[in-house]
Amino acid sequence: MSQRVLIIDDEQHIRQMMRLTLEAAGYQVGEARDGSEGLALYRNGAGWDVVVLDQRMPGLDGLETLRQLKRRDPNARIVMATAYGSIELAVDAMKLGASDFLRKPMTPETLRNSVAAALAKQPTEQAVATDADVSTTTVMALPPIETITLNGFSILDSGETTETRDQRLFTVVSPDGTRQKVVVTIATEVLGYVEQRTRRRLRLESSFWTEQSRSQLADYLWNEGKLPPRGKLTLNEIASEKLQVAAKWSSD
Repeated sequence: MSQRVLIIDDEQHIRQMMRLTLEAAGYQVGEARDGSEGLALYRNGAGWDVVVLDQRMPGLDGLETLRQLKRRDPNARIVMATAYGSIELAVDAMKLGASDFLRKPMTPETLRNSVAAALAKQPTEQAVATDADVSTTTVMALPPIETITLNGFSILDSGETTETRDQRLFTVVSPDGTRQKVVVTIATEVLGYVEQRTRRRLRLESSFWTEQSRSQLADYLWNEGKLPPRGKLTLNEIASEKLQVAAKWSSD
């Protein structure tokens, strides 16, 4: 029996593209024009294996629809899709229990990859935050998400160390389940820039640089939809808003 995918998106041409792509891959596909219609079609989730959910919609937005879907069915596999996304939004979606976060405009390959990756996940892998957890006043106080999934790729801390202090090692799981090590090197210029702007020097061992390296890798997967060449990236710039974070980061 074919697996069933529910598309919730307010743009008809996007729904049609996703339907044709997924049907060509052997899925049965249903459509909803907004969050309310999607919730009505989803019911208790028994008839659907995956939901592809748009973030920006009239009425119920994607995050609120996601919250209500997970309340009905904690094991729901939901792929968030948006043209206006950020890593921060992806993390919020993961806290609510999303299986993946997909960038628009998407290619047929990244859509198929994200749906396949969501189907491959076991329900117990997804931790769902409570309503209190995801309020705007408490969401930033939640424990960090160790696994970020973007375009069908998952980022894991490798648990291994590199030979030099200016590198961070991660494991990236591809949509087909293969694992590859990715090394992110922290450029000397970035160290000097942060020290100059914040008037403090964060040691290379600081977890701040681990978080920035992970963000750099997530940005690459989000923008490129593929692994970095030869499994190597360089952290060579810091966004201005991250300087405020650096100024307050503990001296770990």
